[in-house]
Amino acid sequence: MRYVMDIIRGVLIGIANVIPGVSGGTMAVSLGVYDRLISSLTGLFKNWKKSLSTLVPLILGMALGIVGFAFLIEYLFAKFPLATALTFIGLILGGLPILVKSLKKELDKKEGKIKAGHIVAFLALFAFGIVMSLLGGEGTAVNLAQVNFAGILLLFVMGIIASATMVIPGVSGSMVLMILGYYNSIIGEITAFISALKEFDMAGLWHGVMVLMPFGIGVLIGIFLIAKLIEFLFERYAALTYSAILGLIISSPFAIFINIGAVQLRIVELLIGVILLAAGGILTWKVGDER
Repeated sequence: MRYVMDIIRGVLIGIANVIPGVSGGTMAVSLGVYDRLISSLTGLFKNWKKSLSTLVPLILGMALGIVGFAFLIEYLFAKFPLATALTFIGLILGGLPILVKSLKKELDKKEGKIKAGHIVAFLALFAFGIVMSLLGGEGTAVNLAQVNFAGILLLFVMGIIASATMVIPGVSGSMVLMILGYYNSIIGEITAFISALKEFDMAGLWHGVMVLMPFGIGVLIGIFLIAKLIEFLFERYAALTYSAILGLIISSPFAIFINIGAVQLRIVELLIGVILLAAGGILTWKVGDER
């Protein structure tokens, strides 16, 4: 049962990684698997059997979520931007009770009180999340039609940057890619590769491999490197780290609305969005609490 639940959690994390303004790390925290994910990554070579038993279902779910949602995200935000935004806000905010509980647990280990440092960390990272959102914009698509050695190397670097921001709770890897101008191109390459796979288009498959493989290798290396830093922070400054993450998570709804921009207000869509917001919050809370 836990294996199946981890696949579901992985799907939600993968979906979150595709949405600009939403953090896969935030979703992992909200779903209650962040600590397990980080410890499995950092302990991969020391205890590979246990690490793989955690990582395989999560990574499988992430892959399914990223690939599946890459086909849907443009359509959903184009046709139903408000309802889609509210749904993902619900998914994120549903994990707040779990995060608050984790913060309280860490505080109880020591003095049990919130100090000025915790408040400063919360406000600083809340402001950081808002600033990142404002810098995001729509980004300019990079042309990946021609891939050379320099392009492959740059894609590898982009993968490292994106993965680092994906792992850090509250920071959106998709938004960083958008700022750098690679978001639309990478999403397009994923959908094109899957389409080429279905049609057995060898030229399309080869081009997809040449683009996505260096990017994917960069993502894997970046995740492993940043996991070491995150593990250190949770070991030494857990309460302070949770306070900062809480600020980033609460900034996420603002990030989503900033990125969808001005939308036409339709009452029916608003009502549906509110319902989906509640459903998303309950789903995250239930899945995250099933630990």
